[in-house]
Amino acid sequence: MNNIAKTIVAASAVCCFASPLQAAEGFVILEKTVVGATARTNQVQIERDRMRAEMTTLSGDTRIVVFDGPQQVLRIISLNRKSYSEITKADADRMGAQLAAVMAAMKDKVASMPPEQREKIEAMMPRAGGPVGGTGGRPEYRRTGTDKVGKWACTKYEGFRNGEKVSELCTVEPKVLGLTEADFDVTKQVAAFFAQMLPQGVDQLVGIGKLETQGFAGLPVRRVTYNGGKVQSTSEVTDVHRENFAASTYEVPAGFQKQTMGRGGRQAGAP
Repeated sequence: MNNIAKTIVAASAVCCFASPLQAAEGFVILEKTVVGATARTNQVQIERDRMRAEMTTLSGDTRIVVFDGPQQVLRIISLNRKSYSEITKADADRMGAQLAAVMAAMKDKVASMPPEQREKIEAMMPRAGGPVGGTGGRPEYRRTGTDKVGKWACTKYEGFRNGEKVSELCTVEPKVLGLTEADFDVTKQVAAFFAQMLPQGVDQLVGIGKLETQGFAGLPVRRVTYNGGKVQSTSEVTDVHRENFAASTYEVPAGFQKQTMGRGGRQAGAP
């Protein structure tokens, strides 16, 4: 579950910058992500009801995540291992139910602990993204001014959870990138797909932020995450351009072996 969830969230964080275009026209977003001393470039392509995100993991594996809207299937392709796995909507709902059961059991266990021990664990959970003690969930965003990312002037927001800064965003209006709200229909499909499986990550799946729901307005062109007061990762959009895509770019390469999903959503054979 953890490996699959991390891959999906990483891809979705990239895809929140992207938009499908009308007809056969597509859109490419290039994003640079820095984690520690490691920098990598992620690329995402989006059409009306399909999405393809290509990224390099910290272990050096090149992964491609494809969402097929009409089929309601998400495929995770490992170029290094020449393998792939599939998640259907039924799989996502099943894994979501399993995760909810695990979190409920953990919450009950934490509630039965001595107060001092319970407070320590509950304080740790927001950083891990888990609402075990009722202290996780969506950050509270505060508008802090303006900045510039590449050629785009943007609005800055800082996100806090229980008084601790956990994120920083810089957003633009979609029209700055030549986009409209209607261009983001596919990201809404992705959000619905993972509503049960990744309830704490759904906000990252929705491209255009709304003050009344996400707590920030606009499309993030920079996203910084913090852990314990230190920068954990920084992602910035570096290029946006139109492009047409061949249907084959969404297909699994010939000869790749399908991996079955193990219990809890873990890919069989994955480390």
